[in-house]
Formats: sequence, structure tokens, C-alpha cells
Amino acid sequence: MRSAVWVPLFDELADPLTVARLAATAEEAGWDGMFVWDQLWWREPVAAVADPWITLAAMATATEQLRIGPMVTPVARRRPVKLLREATTLDLLSGGRLTLGVGLGSDRFAGEFSRSGEEVDDRVRAEQLDESLQILTAGWTGESVSHHGNHYTVDSVRFLPRPESGRIPIWIAGFPGNQKPIRRAVRYDGFFPVNLTSPDQLADVVATLESLRGSLSGFDIAVAVSPSTDVRPYSSAGATWCLTDFDPATLRLADVQAVIAAGPAG
Repeated sequence: MRSAVWVPLFDELADPLTVARLAATAEEAGWDGMFVWDQLWWREPVAAVADPWITLAAMATATEQLRIGPMVTPVARRRPVKLLREATTLDLLSGGRLTLGVGLGSDRFAGEFSRSGEEVDDRVRAEQLDESLQILTAGWTGESVSHHGNHYTVDSVRFLPRPESGRIPIWIAGFPGNQKPIRRAVRYDGFFPVNLTSPDQLADVVATLESLRGSLSGFDIAVAVSPSTDVRPYSSAGATWCLTDFDPATLRLADVQAVIAAGPAG
């Protein structure tokens, strides 16, 4: 199982240079990846928030091996062709080290959709997510893309250059009890069950994924855990990535630095 740091880009971590330095330290300390939240703002006491894509670009230039990515991008609030260009450019900048975490997002934590005029209906955002993923994967082939959907249109456009390895791994986020994101995930490269409560719950998710996919070879399953969590039961349950998480309400740069310096568990 590989290990990553997963941080919100809030307050002391709203400085991209600070996060880039953290990424370099994480690489030196033996971490396999570092992922960042994608939020426009957050509820109190959080005040400052950084853009994930600019921050990830800084991280890419400060590291050589560390896998990076947004975890997760609420795709419905991004134009798919713009996201395609951003993701491909970041993947090339990092030498093929980008993992694209995607999901519906939620309005309940900070009102990001309702307060900015974005779509609040989960069903509509799910449609937008699926259309966007079709456009992304088609665009990464290097062939001409024509898409005429309910939400987006692309009329005979070829997107070059292609990503480093021809495509970018996509992890789908979703609540473990919700079958729709699990069924969506089996068409891509990984699943990130959010708000996971136990290794037993993960084992149930893994069994469902295996029954739908047939084989989980080459498929990633990522879990988020607190810094003090024993990750071995999650590894035994089928996790391939462990993301060390930090509570935004108590986020302190010094705490993140200490966890990174200590290296990954196990």
C-alpha cells in the first residue's frame, strides 16, 4: 500500500510556495504522493484559501517522483475542455505524475454551489460529471472529439499534446453506501470512498467493486485516515493508497510538517 499526504489549502497552507516546500520534504521523507483539496472557500474559522491547480503546478516543479493531484475536483463547476487542458498541462509539467480525483462535490459544507450560482441538484451534477469524463477521456486519445450532450458541446476539436502516458488516471470519489459512484468508478482507474468509518466497511466496498469489475488488478482504492490511525487493517481490506488527512478546523502548518517529517506509517 502506498502512502500520501492529503491537505486542505487553507490559512497557513494557502501559500503555494509553502505547500511546494512541504511536497519536496514529503518526497525526501519517503511519501509516495501528496494530494490537495479543491475548494473555493470554507466555513469559519478558515479564512484564506488557495487555488489547487496553481499550487499543484508549484508542487510539480519542486518534486521529481511524488504523485500529485486534486482530491477531489468537483467537475460540474469546471468547463470540461478547460479542465482537459489544465490536467494535461499539469501532467506534462510533472512528468506524468498527476492523478485526477473527481466527484460531485457538496453544497452542505460551505455553500460553494448555491452562493456562486452553480448547480445544486446532485442528479444534474452527476450528469455533468459523466459528460465531462467522456470529453476528457476522448480528448486524451489525441483524436478529434465531437460531443453534443445535454450540458456540453465540443465540435470536432483535437486536443494536443496528449498526457505523458497517453491518459491520466481518474479516481472517482463517493460515499461507500452509494452505488452510483461505485458503478462509475469501475469504468475508470480508482475509487476514493469518502467518510469511510471502518476497515470492515472498506471490505464491503472492495467486494462490490470486485463483483462489478471482475478483477481489481491495476485499480486503486484510496482511503483517508487521521495521522494516528493504524493503516494495516485498511491494507488488509484492500486499500492500495492511504491518504493521511488533516482536520481543517484545527489545521496548523507545524502539525503537517511534523507528520510529513516522520514519514509514512509502516
